[in-house]
Amino acid sequence: MTSPSELTPITAVTAADPYPWYADLVRNRPFGWDEGLGMWVAASAEAVTAVLGEPALRVRPPAEPVPAGIVGTPAGDVFGHLVRMTDGPAQQRYKRAVRAALGHPRTEEITGLAAERTTRALKHSGPPPLRELMFSVPARVVAALCGLDDEAADEAGRLIADFVQCIPASATPEQQAAAARAAAALQGLLTPYLDEHGTGVLGKLIRAARRDGSPAVAHEDVAPLLANGVGLLSQTYDATAGLIGNTLVALATGVAEAPREPGRWRALAREVARFDAPVQNTRRFAAAPVTVAGAEVPEGASVLVVLAAANRDPAANAAPDEFRDDRSDAAIFTFGAAAHRCPGEEVAVAIAAAVVAELLAQGFDPASLRRPVSYLPLANARIPVL
Repeated sequence: MTSPSELTPITAVTAADPYPWYADLVRNRPFGWDEGLGMWVAASAEAVTAVLGEPALRVRPPAEPVPAGIVGTPAGDVFGHLVRMTDGPAQQRYKRAVRAALGHPRTEEITGLAAERTTRALKHSGPPPLRELMFSVPARVVAALCGLDDEAADEAGRLIADFVQCIPASATPEQQAAAARAAAALQGLLTPYLDEHGTGVLGKLIRAARRDGSPAVAHEDVAPLLANGVGLLSQTYDATAGLIGNTLVALATGVAEAPREPGRWRALAREVARFDAPVQNTRRFAAAPVTVAGAEVPEGASVLVVLAAANRDPAANAAPDEFRDDRSDAAIFTFGAAAHRCPGEEVAVAIAAAVVAELLAQGFDPASLRRPVSYLPLANARIPVL
């Protein structure tokens, strides 16, 4: 186990309790250069807000908008159109379409789909398949929201597990090749549902893009929209898995209590997203020299944005180390901010809340989870191994 004195902003992601270390980072090094990582680190709510709102700090290195290992493959084609991986006017145009499409599914619809898929996963005998509930069920729910039938939704849930392997910088050639195959299959799977007459999110996506006057869609080039259909599934995968898992850990350790009122589950999941963020950090890359928190960040520099530390900054949230699911004005950086704030925030929270609520309703006791909890060896996502 890593001792607190040995933690870095990367190793803290999988530490048993990184939050005292994050608190020290916020107090004493809210923004600065980390020699060991070779990048700038933003930790305080003020610094994180400034970095996420700075147009010169991009989501990808300007010289490598698509990872070299997937350029020219179906995975690269998808990656290059994702609104979470691009900047500029086109990104904002397509993001408005994504936001408009996601704004339509009712919470009751999402909750019903998640509960039904959870029940289906629990039907076999033996211990609950927690990994399936964390990873596969949310992807199937989003696929169903996109309009896919049950068989296609199940296939999408399997394929997205391979596609997301191309996103981390640590992806191996084998993972990138598997991601390319998965991207091609996902494009083929989703294409029939990208129909302006469709009732699912993909149908709403193409209608929203056409209302917004997207020139690409006007010329029938739907590749960016198809890519962002894949993106909806990929963003669901790790982040929602972490939110479900960390909610179960909060219940298991007594940090949180199961709500007595069904309508309070979403508030609990939202507080977990702040208190024990499933996405602990993200990165930005300077396309030009920029000043952040009084420091001069040169062109070409990288910035690690510690979202989980900002969530616990007392300047942003009162009594930040207390778990309080009755916060009405919580500042939650987990879902990003400004141009790249996650458009699927409400969907992720609703899915996580419904999966955990249904699991407990069917008799699962979170206290049965093994201790101590360990986490998948990831650089930015905090996902417990349950």
